[in-house]
Amino acid sequence: MNRRAMPRPRFRLMFIPLALLVVGCSADQPGARPPLEGATIGGEFTLVDKAGKPVRYSDFAGQYRVVYFGFTFCPDVCPLDVQKMMQGYALFAKAEPDVAKQVQPIFVTIDPERDTPAVVGEFAAAFSPRLLGLTGSEEQIAAAARAFKVYRARGPDSPGGGYLMDHSNIAYLMDRDGKPLAMLPHDKGPQAVADELAKWTS
Repeated sequence: MNRRAMPRPRFRLMFIPLALLVVGCSADQPGARPPLEGATIGGEFTLVDKAGKPVRYSDFAGQYRVVYFGFTFCPDVCPLDVQKMMQGYALFAKAEPDVAKQVQPIFVTIDPERDTPAVVGEFAAAFSPRLLGLTGSEEQIAAAARAFKVYRARGPDSPGGGYLMDHSNIAYLMDRDGKPLAMLPHDKGPQAVADELAKWTS
């Protein structure tokens, strides 16, 4: 992957709604319901893939979806998160190949100004041929981010003219109807991601 020379941020705001933390605290109890069951997360969007072809959220009806919002110029958090997310998916696919075929991983940019279809497609392909990279207009991205409760904010311009984006970094697992099930623990490594996928898909 061709990484761009960007200044490293001194900090990055990772915003997770308090309601999600409260909902998720009992997820490991025996017989627990999906931790995000009933949460108002997700919704219809229309974006474009690497070829500029329109992609709608409803196109994945009947499939599980893993949805992560980030940006390709991110110097640290996004590539690490996506790497662990897709490594976890690969472990899951090895153990449960038939179910894994019914799970669509999706990367949605929060930085449509720089993340063209070709750029977001190259970024996604660097991690897995199964990862679908999506972009769109500012209005389309803003609507998708709102639907998924994603925090995004452009940082100040650097002396070289570049900029960073502050954003939340949650990987949502959505059910076959597009409703939220759980947050994938990419911060705990690939095996934890694989275990969570196995726990809530069937």
